[in-house]
Amino acid sequence: MNIYDDLVYRGLIKDFSNEDRIKEMLNSKQVIYCGFDPSASSMHMGNFVMVMTLMRLQRAGHKIIGVVGGATGMIGDPGGRDSERQLLNRKQADKNALALRKQLAKYLDLEDTKNGEIINNEEWLGNFKLIDFLRDVGKHFTINYMLAKESVSRRLETGISYTEFSYMLLQAYDFLYLHEKKGVTMQIGGSDQWGNLTAGLDLIRKVKGPDANVEVMTAHLLTSSDGKKFGKSVDGALFIDKNLFSPYKLYQYFINVSDEDAAKLLKALTFLTKDEIETLLEEHAKDPGKRLAQYKLSSEVVTIVHNSTHLERAIKMSEALFSGDVSELEKEEIVELFGDVTVKIAENSKLEDVLIEVGAATSKREAREFLRNNSILLNGKKVNDGEALLTKKDALHHKFLIIRRGKKRYFVATF
Repeated sequence: MNIYDDLVYRGLIKDFSNEDRIKEMLNSKQVIYCGFDPSASSMHMGNFVMVMTLMRLQRAGHKIIGVVGGATGMIGDPGGRDSERQLLNRKQADKNALALRKQLAKYLDLEDTKNGEIINNEEWLGNFKLIDFLRDVGKHFTINYMLAKESVSRRLETGISYTEFSYMLLQAYDFLYLHEKKGVTMQIGGSDQWGNLTAGLDLIRKVKGPDANVEVMTAHLLTSSDGKKFGKSVDGALFIDKNLFSPYKLYQYFINVSDEDAAKLLKALTFLTKDEIETLLEEHAKDPGKRLAQYKLSSEVVTIVHNSTHLERAIKMSEALFSGDVSELEKEEIVELFGDVTVKIAENSKLEDVLIEVGAATSKREAREFLRNNSILLNGKKVNDGEALLTKKDALHHKFLIIRRGKKRYFVATF
């Protein structure tokens, strides 16, 4: 399957400036770029779809340029927003830009600049004089043209500043600059970027002529089966920085997606072939309760975003919680699993009192009943003696008392 057909099969492409022309161009090596504004210190799974698309294109033999928007990030893209973005200061923008650059470098092949590069548009926009920019770029755009763009028109009622209004001109110039200096022939972006991408296309054709060899295409913004924008969970945004959203949480998130979403995400977020995906979905349909599609999806995503070591650790943590055998968990794993629900207790506290303190029981009577019915596990072992005094010797890593009530309810006390 060629790269065009692969992208279409995976449901990744929404809009083409010229579908037939793009299909033809992708048959030979192109220089393709995508921009990433540093509005946060990490990408999340919603915009990681674009990284995956770049990886697919690079594997198909195209040169990829990832552009970190150190300059445009200081302005703020109005696309997909109902209100003004909070302006970043220079220090925060630079810090975020560096973080995004490191993330992109992890996923793109940069060993040879003939295959891939990461650059910052601060390099050419940072010193562009205002008078020159208005004459060389602004002159090519009418107000009517800019107002017609959805990213602007949808903001007319609520208001849009001149700062964000001018954003599309900056991104348009990025495309022109990269076309002239790097030989870029194609730009890709999320579907909310269509107006900015076509503005760049129009600028190049006005400056270079209508026959300039450039095109654009956009990827669908991923949404869940209930129509919500993909990339967030009950624990917050699905950041790809493991310090902001752990590999374990990422693994759990994808295990719990619906069957419909699993089928869609296997195409968008993995490198499994069409045959592998179709075979897996057929097996999944025979017994959906086994969640074969979700487990495969989770494993593939965590391995791609992080690595196989983090996957093994996430599986170990998941199995420990499911079985109740938490005794082999490392200190860091316990903190990751329970860090936000721990309750500090005094040493030599009675077990029945600890059950009340952590919320596993509401009274001594209830605590004793749970203990008598073998409903309590302490660090993976059944306990019955409510009068037992708990010390650091009873704790995992001399610190943690992991209490399970029933099959799923966990509570953690710490010394």
